[in-house]
Amino acid sequence: MIELIFPDGSKRAFDEGASGRDVAASIAKSLEKRALLVRLDGELLDLDRPLPGGGTFEILTRESPDALEVIRHDASHVLAQAVQELFPGTQVTIGPAIEDGFYYDFARDEPFSLDDLSTIEARMAEIVDRDEKIVREVWDRNEAISHFKGIGEAYKAEIISDLPGDEVITVYRQGEWKDLCLGPHLPSTRHVGKAFKLTKLAGAYWRGDHRNAQLQRIYGTAWATEADLEAHLKRIEEAERRDHRRIGRAMDLFHLQEEARGMIFWHPKGWTLYRTVEAYMRRRVEADGYVEVKAPQIMDRGLWEKSGHWEKFGQAMFTCETTEGEELAVKPMNCPGHVQIFNFGQKSYRDLPLRMAEFGACHRYEPSGALHGIMRLRAFTQDDAHIFCREDQIEAETTKFVKLLNSVYSDFGLDLHSVKLALRPDIRAGSDEVWDVAEAKLDRAARQAVNMEVEPLPGEGAFYGPKLEFHLRDAIGRTWQCGTLQLDFVLPERLDAEYVAEDGSKQRPVMLHRAICGSMERFLGVAIENYAGAFPLWLAPTQAVVASITSDADDYAREVAAALKAAGLRVELDLRNEKINYKVREHSLAKTPVIAAVGRREAETRALAIRRLGAEGQTILPLDEAVAALVAEAVPPDLARAALRG
Repeated sequence: MIELIFPDGSKRAFDEGASGRDVAASIAKSLEKRALLVRLDGELLDLDRPLPGGGTFEILTRESPDALEVIRHDASHVLAQAVQELFPGTQVTIGPAIEDGFYYDFARDEPFSLDDLSTIEARMAEIVDRDEKIVREVWDRNEAISHFKGIGEAYKAEIISDLPGDEVITVYRQGEWKDLCLGPHLPSTRHVGKAFKLTKLAGAYWRGDHRNAQLQRIYGTAWATEADLEAHLKRIEEAERRDHRRIGRAMDLFHLQEEARGMIFWHPKGWTLYRTVEAYMRRRVEADGYVEVKAPQIMDRGLWEKSGHWEKFGQAMFTCETTEGEELAVKPMNCPGHVQIFNFGQKSYRDLPLRMAEFGACHRYEPSGALHGIMRLRAFTQDDAHIFCREDQIEAETTKFVKLLNSVYSDFGLDLHSVKLALRPDIRAGSDEVWDVAEAKLDRAARQAVNMEVEPLPGEGAFYGPKLEFHLRDAIGRTWQCGTLQLDFVLPERLDAEYVAEDGSKQRPVMLHRAICGSMERFLGVAIENYAGAFPLWLAPTQAVVASITSDADDYAREVAAALKAAGLRVELDLRNEKINYKVREHSLAKTPVIAAVGRREAETRALAIRRLGAEGQTILPLDEAVAALVAEAVPPDLARAALRG
């Protein structure tokens, strides 16, 4: 007999060899019909697989969150079966579930077309309707290799050959179709449902190595219900509408080109946006007690070796050699430079905490395939800072930082969604004892500072210390990881940082590496997509356009533009011989928040007809009143709060 412990704490005994289905049926026939998988001691198992023993036990239905990943994995198998039925001779390779969906990589001489996707989808629906039973089989290793070679599946045979000798070889059969897989899987294809859609085609190298054969990848998305699928497709459509690359072109903010991969050519309007955000962040950190510094862009290899970055990041660093034999590296991060500034001159406990900030330009080699607009770059700027403090100041500084971070995100219309604690990676600097202390202190500081659950992320910490990740949520519910706070005992030790304690002894400071935007460029990409380019007035690169309705109002239009500029607003003047509706449409597409139309009547009455982006109609205001109202609206939120405080 085996004993199972259910989620409510109850225990029941079952015969050896009982399956999850047997257990579900013993509880209720209705539960057996709804059951898809089981979890035994934390491991997901097929519903019909004999239970290997007793332990904590749970039955998963379609409503269970963990079932969704298996639905997606099964959808990838149904995709592979559909492709092989429609396109005989196609080899299958791998097909995992991924975030929001799945993919499968195929080896086929003739390329798939986008038109093929609808045909494949229809066949997938047929396979679901067939309700083909999905059965797990354990095969002999050599027989499995021979079988897959015999049916022309060379990639599957290679996978099996490369598995460890003691690996159990499992094959899942869907009707007559079969695939090498660890599982688990649903009881039959019917349970996949039809809440799926194939989304795109892409190229992929076998096992991710560019030296290997190129395969064809088909991506899809799958959900538990049709309603979930529809909601996802709407989010995708909205995300495409908000794509920062498309909006960047429409607003003439920036461009990227092959001759400078992963680096941005900022246009005047884009650079205005950048400088507006940078100025805002500079004011916020100065008001919060930071001093701003500037460290060298290029430093000797020896410093990077001493800090440990050469060993960890050497392959991602841009380097050069001088004719004098110096080997230099362009900095991939700012922290070693800040330690050098801290080390210049003696520091006392009275100087701590010392909050040192820099808008530091960093360069890291990223493979070209990983680059994505201004979100993933080779050249970027961090709103970086390092807080040098005593151990007893860690919690207070963490709380102070989180308060600043929350305020900044709120000013950009973003919400803090979650906080995660990234713990020690396999490759790291420092002893386990140091990591024990660092993880415990940062965990305690986070729980004091953050009014939400802190999720642990094993193995995801920086190589010199644990890290808090701050994930924010945008206007359409997507999450982005921007802010970080890392607790570091290691780098001060490696780079000989010290201060004079109250008792006169020399002590090592603790370093808190922290960023709010993270990469300034990535944060701008997030902001562009969050606002869909329709920035609040204080952020908009062009805050207002003064557009003449008729040529006899040109002089007054010039006067209005001059008055707005004199008041500190970013203004353009449009005197083109075009109809006002054409001008309004063009500037609306460029996301200009305010269009001030002036004609003969406005010139005679010294008024403005103000049109707001996305709003119907217009508001007529006297010129002085309009200027005052726009100036008040354009005040950045931090300065507006300061004015209210007096």
